[in-house]
Order: sequence, then C-alpha cells, then structure tokens
Amino acid sequence: MTGGLEHLFAALVTFVGGHFLLSSAPVRTPLVRQFGEKVFLTYYGLAMMALFVWVLLAYGDAPFEVLWGDVTVFQWLPVVVMPVALFFAVCGLTTPNPTMAGSSDALTAGRDPTQGIMRITRHPFLNGVALWALVHLLANGDTASLILFGGLLVLGVGGMWHIDKKKEAQHGAEWGPVLLTTSAVPFRALMQKRATFDWPGIGWWRVAATVVLYLVILWGHPLLVGVPAWPG
Repeated sequence: MTGGLEHLFAALVTFVGGHFLLSSAPVRTPLVRQFGEKVFLTYYGLAMMALFVWVLLAYGDAPFEVLWGDVTVFQWLPVVVMPVALFFAVCGLTTPNPTMAGSSDALTAGRDPTQGIMRITRHPFLNGVALWALVHLLANGDTASLILFGGLLVLGVGGMWHIDKKKEAQHGAEWGPVLLTTSAVPFRALMQKRATFDWPGIGWWRVAATVVLYLVILWGHPLLVGVPAWPG
C-alpha cells in the first residue's frame, strides 16, 4: 500500500486535508457540540497520528527520484536552522497560546494572551514545522521529499492563516488585540514595535530543553532515518 509516489501523495493529501477539514467550523463545531471538546481533540489527535504514520511509511517506501542535482549547498541548512525550528516548537507546546487547539482559555479576561514566544510569533509551533519542512525539502532534492515536506510546509503556512481566520470568527473583538500585538511572521511585531520582547516569559529552561532535544535528534537521526543529520 505504500510502495509508490502516488501512495505518498495520497497519504499526504489525506493528512494535510484532514487537519483543515476537521478543524474547520462546519465540521468541528457540531462534533464538539455532540461529543465535547476533550473527546473531539483526543480522537482528532489519534486520527492525525495514525495518518502521519501512514505518511512516514509511504515516504520510506517511495522511490528516490532526483529533482535537483547537487544539494551540497543546502545540506547545512537543517543543521543551522533546526535549532530555531525546535525552539519555536518547544516554546509553542509549553506556552499558553490562544492559537493552539483547546486553549481558548488563554483569552480569559485579565490574563495576558501574548506572553513569551507569542511576542516573537503567535504561531510558534507551526513556524517550527514550516522551517523544518523547508530546509529538509531543499536539502533532499528528490520527488518524495518534495511531496512530504512540501505538504508539511503547506500545512504550516496555511495553518497559520486558517487559525487566524477561525479565531477572528470565534472571538471577534477579543482577537483584535492579539493580532495588533503579535505577528505570524517571526519577529515582525517586534521590528514594527507593536510588541516588546518578553524573555522572562520564555525562560532559560526552554532553551535548555531545545538544546537537549537537538542533541538527541543529532544522535538518533542515523538510527531513525538512516542518514546522519550532520553532513560529512
């Protein structure tokens, strides 16, 4: 079932499309109303995990077809960029964030919804996914990688736009201050002086967690993927 590029494409379209479909208001709202948000998010997460396993199996079995020849110039990109991508992901998963699923309480009155990493970008996790996908797409240079990482790049970038539109419709005027004081593009709000840097909201422990995770990936990459993360 996972032996060709067409299967990889089907798996990727199902995975990415499933995210957008199940998180869209016409589908999500009645399901949450019927089953409750916790049940919905649990099964949503399980479904996406199963689909991602399908994607990975299809990618592993897909034939290698070169799209661009010499990728040497791009092979150092993951080494340099992945610490930033991981930092965004770690901060996004550990910081109260109104853009994450199931975290609407982050907009509770009297609570600052733009702490820490939110001052850099209001979509830290998706920016991490987008950076990871982009540098790996360039560094691999084959058709299967274009399908896999191109699809994840669409999910990351398109997901930011989709979430902003959905949150604007859900929260109305409450969402305005978040848009005014944050940015989807990293550092844009800071450069435009619409936000101030909040280092205490980030903290050294998230930097340390990123370093540990990066070292684990460098060590485990040859075992899991079959190629070293550090070009040699």
